[in-house]
Amino acid sequence: MIASCLCYLLLPAARLFRALSDAFFTCRKNALLAKSSSTQVEGSFAMAPRGPDQEECEGLLQQWREEGSSQVLSTLSEGPLVDKGLAQSSLALLMDNPGEQDAVSEDKWSSRQLSDLRAAENLEEPFPEVLGEEPLPEVEGPVWTAVPMQTGPQYADCAALPMGALAAEQWEEDPAVVAWSIAPEPMPQEEALIWPFEGLGQLQPPPMEIPYHEILWREWEDFSTQPDAQGLEAGDGPQFQFTLMSYNILAQDLMQQSSELYLHCHPDILSWNYRFANLMQEFQHWDPDILCLQEVQEDHYWEQLEPSLRMMGFTCFYKRRTGCKTDGCAVCYKPTRFRLLCASPVEYFRPGLELLNRDNVGLVLLLQPLVPEGLGQVSVAPLCVANTHVLYNPRRGDVKLAQMAILLAEVDKVARLSDGSHCPIILCGDLNSVPDSPLYNFIRDGELQYHGMPAWKVSGQEDFSHQLYQRKLQAPLWPSSLGITDCCQYITFCHPKRSERLQYSRDFLLRFRFCDVACQRPVGLVLIEGVTDTKPERPAGWAESVLEEDTLEPEPVLPRTVGTIQHCLHLTSVYTHFLPQHGRPEVTTMPLGLGTTVDYIFFSAESCENRNRTDRRLCQDGTLKLLGRLSLLSEEILWAANGLPNPFCSSDHLCLLASFGMQVIAP
Repeated sequence: MIASCLCYLLLPAARLFRALSDAFFTCRKNALLAKSSSTQVEGSFAMAPRGPDQEECEGLLQQWREEGSSQVLSTLSEGPLVDKGLAQSSLALLMDNPGEQDAVSEDKWSSRQLSDLRAAENLEEPFPEVLGEEPLPEVEGPVWTAVPMQTGPQYADCAALPMGALAAEQWEEDPAVVAWSIAPEPMPQEEALIWPFEGLGQLQPPPMEIPYHEILWREWEDFSTQPDAQGLEAGDGPQFQFTLMSYNILAQDLMQQSSELYLHCHPDILSWNYRFANLMQEFQHWDPDILCLQEVQEDHYWEQLEPSLRMMGFTCFYKRRTGCKTDGCAVCYKPTRFRLLCASPVEYFRPGLELLNRDNVGLVLLLQPLVPEGLGQVSVAPLCVANTHVLYNPRRGDVKLAQMAILLAEVDKVARLSDGSHCPIILCGDLNSVPDSPLYNFIRDGELQYHGMPAWKVSGQEDFSHQLYQRKLQAPLWPSSLGITDCCQYITFCHPKRSERLQYSRDFLLRFRFCDVACQRPVGLVLIEGVTDTKPERPAGWAESVLEEDTLEPEPVLPRTVGTIQHCLHLTSVYTHFLPQHGRPEVTTMPLGLGTTVDYIFFSAESCENRNRTDRRLCQDGTLKLLGRLSLLSEEILWAANGLPNPFCSSDHLCLLASFGMQVIAP
């Protein structure tokens, strides 16, 4: 009987000891997140449903308060994170369900823990009952997820822990303490974004509340001093300043023909009306003095682009691609800053030449800068601006080189001055070649040895070295009938006629009246009575031939080098093609989700006197000086904006923008 009574008395004591032990370790884990007063515990305990063991629980709680509360709380209070209310709250939660039903206990524990956490989070605010708000609905199942504690600003979604002494000491004592964050709801399968590029990992787009212009932020890199009010710079001498933009705006027809490249874009941002508004806003924002555009669709140009640009103060020139192509290149300038001297459209298509059977075009303008009237009798050298869009095909580097040679020959003709030198030159456009490729090096260095080079290697866009058959470049690259030398100059400018050969007197010309050639009837000559039906009779004593052997000089032979092409324009790139602050290459386009650079702005610069042939990069600014440029972006940044196009940038290329200064020459 006594043993039975002792067992009966020891059973509640053991149960109470186990509950207090669990409450102690539970309090340590929840000390940073939930704090409840004793009145709240009593209220919660009082409102709990009364079961068959409710009276026994109340008795145990009262006994614990009267006899052991001081000792237990003093023990628990040794840690700096626990207070009396928190201990009572944990004990009350445990005694709310003293049974051995684990599953039900876990569910109730999660619900009450969530309620306590929400109450602790809003201790400073009025209770919902006071404000007349509806109480939070009961959440079924565990909805809290443990995540590692982060301190960076990018983890703003995690719950912030108190930074006082209590939290700091507890974190050092118990590394198992973690920050808590509500688990995100899984995205439905049909709403998940699909990345169409196989083999490439998808970078999740940023939250929509982050504006795209903040992701695609481009800085202006200024290399000049502060200009004066007239736009001229005071330094070594006054300068005429202007800005130039080069932009491949993505023709709508080409986009629709290659729709598989734009599966990552929402259809609304691909419509021309949306893209046109974005493009015009971009033109207005940067407000360049010269605008060079590629992939300009002809109907869009005449119906929308040209009228809108004319209203913005531009004078525009357009050249459509040959054949059945519907897009072309355009060069626009402000007549308040420049006066047109000449405009030369360039067609690369040559009938009968397999090397030049493509429909790409270019456009070369010679502009005269207009200086303010208040500067007096000063002048600025003319400016030659060339814009082109070279063939895309990565396998046909021979075609790209021939097209570039034609453009350089046209630039040489337009920009050549009377003394044989060249005026300042800007060559820009989509060259479909990557930096440090043979084509890029040819433009920058002025020389390329191409003989035996694989055609795919010229542009560097793709690597086809694994293929058995590879087209290789043979010398000469183009036939002499093209009329262009290996120095990328027209033949007429390489071998001008002597002035004395153009001075013919009347007596000299009469000597050819009855020469042997004049007495021969041309083949196919139409017989006209009284006109072409008679044969001139040779006068008596007239010599058989009055032409001497040395009267005519032999036709000059076109000089051709063996496997080498050159030019003498001294061009250098505005961009360095690398972002030192990010440690990544610059990107101007993203075909198939891969960032690359194919758009350029080259400008003429004089070569240094002490350079050698092994280092042809050393250049110094000539009459054209680079004053600033708009920075480009890296591939990672464009991936964060879902590639190109996107709601902010309406082309699959980024625009290039640079500021230049030209020397003002006094009389």
